[in-house]
Amino acid sequence: MEKPVLVVMAAGMGSRYGGLKQLDPVGGHGQLILDYSLYDARRAGFETVVFVIKEEHKAAFCAGIGDRLARAMEVRYAFQRLEDLPEGYAVPEGRVKPWGTCHAVLAARRQVDGPFAVLNADDYYGPEAFGEIYRFLAAHPGGVRPEEYALVAYLLENTVTAHGSVSRGICRETADHYLASVTEHTHIEKDGANARSTADGGATWTSLPGDALVSMNLWGFPRSFLDQALARFPAFLDQTLAADPLKGEYFLPSVVSALIREGQARVKVLRSRERWYGVTYQADKPAVVRALAEKTAAGLYPEDLWAACP
Repeated sequence: MEKPVLVVMAAGMGSRYGGLKQLDPVGGHGQLILDYSLYDARRAGFETVVFVIKEEHKAAFCAGIGDRLARAMEVRYAFQRLEDLPEGYAVPEGRVKPWGTCHAVLAARRQVDGPFAVLNADDYYGPEAFGEIYRFLAAHPGGVRPEEYALVAYLLENTVTAHGSVSRGICRETADHYLASVTEHTHIEKDGANARSTADGGATWTSLPGDALVSMNLWGFPRSFLDQALARFPAFLDQTLAADPLKGEYFLPSVVSALIREGQARVKVLRSRERWYGVTYQADKPAVVRALAEKTAAGLYPEDLWAACP
C-alpha cells in the first residue's frame, strides 16, 4: 500500500486578510501556522506533502516553507489553474475566482497515488487531529464498497473568530458517528457562546449552537475519490455556468454529501477536542502568536521545529 500523503490547499490569496496569509510568520523562529500543522503531521506518520498553490507563488512557497520542510518530508507542488477544466469547457469571460475546494484537490490528482488527507494551509488543527486521520488512512487504503472516507470534526464554538465572519461546513452525523451531510455556510459570525449564519447579506439569520460539529476541511480519502470528483465536475459546470458563472464554486463537502446520498461512500466522523486557530483577518494574528507560544512553552513544540524534526 502507498503511504498516506497530505494535500495542502494553499492557493488562496486571503483577500479578507490582506495578503498571502499562508506565508505570514506566527512563531518565534519565523514559523508559519503551516509549519506547526506539518510538524504534527510528520510525527503522526505522514512523510509526503503536496502543496496546491498558484503557479506564480511557487518561488515564495519554496522560500517561505518548502525548502526548509524538504529536510524532513518529501515536498511536491501542484498548481490550481482556472483553466484546468474538462474538455469542451472554457473559463467564462470575467471569471477570476477559483473554482473552489474540490477543484483545488483535483489539482493534485497527478501527484497522489494512494490514500490522502486534505487540509487548509492557514488553519491550526493540533496533533490529535493528525494522529486520528493518519491512523484511519493507514487502516482504510481503499478498494471497498461503499468507499470509506473520514472527517475530523470540531466544535463550532472552537472555530469562530471575534473579528468577522468565517465559512464552515455544518455537519450532521448518524447515531454510529458516520456523516449524514455537510451544509456549507459561507458567513458565520460569533454570537455569544453560539454563532449565527446568514445567506442573504444579513437580512435574515440562522442560529447555530456552539456544540454543532463543523468541518475544517481536514478530510481523509482513498485515491478513488479523485476519480469520483473528476467525473462529477462537468455536471457542476453545466449548472454553474448557467446560474452563477463568475462565482459558483465546486465545494468539497458538496461532492462528499452527494456520494453519501447515493450510497457510494460513507464518512467516519473523527472528533477533535482541539481549539482551532487561524488568521482569517489580520486582527486574528496576535491570538494565534500567543497560543502557539504558550504551546511551545508547555513543551508541545520545540522552539525550532525542523531542527528537532521527529
